[in-house]
Parts: sequence; C-alpha cells; structure tokens
Amino acid sequence: MMQKITEATAFIKNIIGESPLVGIVLGSGLGSFTKEIKIEKEIAYGDIPHFPVSTVEGHSGKLIYGEMGGKKVIAMAGRFHYYEGYTPQEVVFPIRVMKFLGIQTLLLSNAAGGTNKDFKVGDLMIITDHISQFTPNPLVGKNEKELGTRFPDMTEPYRKDLIQKAKAIGVKAGYDLKQGVYIGVTGPTFETKAEYRMVHTLGADAVGMSTVQEVIAAVHMGLPVFAISVITDLGIREDENVITHEEVLQAAKEAEPKLTHIFKELVAQL
Repeated sequence: MMQKITEATAFIKNIIGESPLVGIVLGSGLGSFTKEIKIEKEIAYGDIPHFPVSTVEGHSGKLIYGEMGGKKVIAMAGRFHYYEGYTPQEVVFPIRVMKFLGIQTLLLSNAAGGTNKDFKVGDLMIITDHISQFTPNPLVGKNEKELGTRFPDMTEPYRKDLIQKAKAIGVKAGYDLKQGVYIGVTGPTFETKAEYRMVHTLGADAVGMSTVQEVIAAVHMGLPVFAISVITDLGIREDENVITHEEVLQAAKEAEPKLTHIFKELVAQL
C-alpha cells in the first residue's frame, strides 16, 4: 500500500510541482464546480499509477490542480465507490495520495437521499456526523503506521470549526443550510421505502453511497474534514414516483452554484 501511495504521489508531484493546501472531492453531478478553479494542470485518473478509474455517469474522472480563493487546491472530478467493484482500500486510495501531496484540509461533497421530513430536493445539508456500519471499513487489515494509528478516534469526524465557518458563509449569502447525520450504504440500488424508514429511525437525515469510507481514511491520517450533501431526492415521501439517476444529476446541477460558493469562500478562509 505505501509503495503504491508513494509512486502515485511522486507521479502527480512531478506534474504539479508544488503542494496543494486543500483537497476537494466532487460528488455526482457536481463536476461543473471545477470551472471556479483557475486550472493549472489536469491529470486523467487512468494516467496515474495505481489509481482506479471512474465508471459512473456524472463523474468525469480526472484530478484537477489549480487555484481557488487564493489557495492551491487539488480536486477530484469524480470519486470511486464500493458498488463499482472497488475494494474499500481502492476507494480511499486518492484521499491517502492527496494527504501525501501535502493537503491540510479535505472538503467533500455528495448527492444524497433525504430522510428528514423537513428537507426538500435541492437543499444543502452540512454533515455533522455519520453512521458507518453499513459499509466495509477501509482500515480493516494490516495497519500502516505511516498512515495513522490502529484505532483512530471518530468522536469528531467533521471539524466543528469548519462547520461554523460554512454556516456563517451560508447566513451571509442567505442560504437555508441544513445540518444532519449522513449514513453510508453500499448501493448501487436506491433504498426501499422500508430501508428509508429504517435509516430515519436510526437517526440519519440523509443516505448515500459514498463519503463515509473517505472520511474514515482522512481522520485516520489526521486530516480535518468538512462535508456537505446535496439532497437530490426524498426517501420519506407519500408518492409512488421512481427515483432515477438522471433526476439526481439534475437536482445536483441546480444546487451546484450554492455549493460552489460555500466551498470557494471556505477555501479562502483556510
């Protein structure tokens, strides 16, 4: 694992030169965010040693390096998911590489199904905590001491100071930002109505197929994390409408300007 991380890191460093301050992961339908980055380099995942390749529509599959908010950032335009057939270790591989590239903060976004009855499609939910028992833990197996401790504490996986900064940005912009707990599942199926009710009963406000494994890996390495969900569909509902991936992408696209503003302002304050 460490050899693969070292080789991937060296390849990327040779292209971008200096170290980025912030790492960003973009969820389904949120790739246009990269237009706000003053792009200096783009690297296709397929060119990077040991990197997986995105297979999902709405994930372009490239690493973007440049400047945003006066800071050097590196963004993943497309992430990897357990349901694509990748191991948990492969899913979090890019997070580990970004840490070794020098990032000091990790910003994550995702598309999620709302299980809080007060939510509506298009809402942005700041993730304050998560439930991880429904996805395989990426730290299972031999612990690499160079990455972190054998038993990392997960009391505060999402940094409170970053949450407070994001909330202040939202208030100033007039956004009605939600907060809540995210639960990670394997996918790729959307949940049944009974599963949505279960998720709600367990205390989660949103459910999705990503993020949790990435956050565990980041916390393991001591990286401060901020994450936000775009509520792209509602699981707790009365109608019989079918949820489609196309609708998820469209909802994410419509919410993207708000997400972009929050991330851009947050990066500027780091």
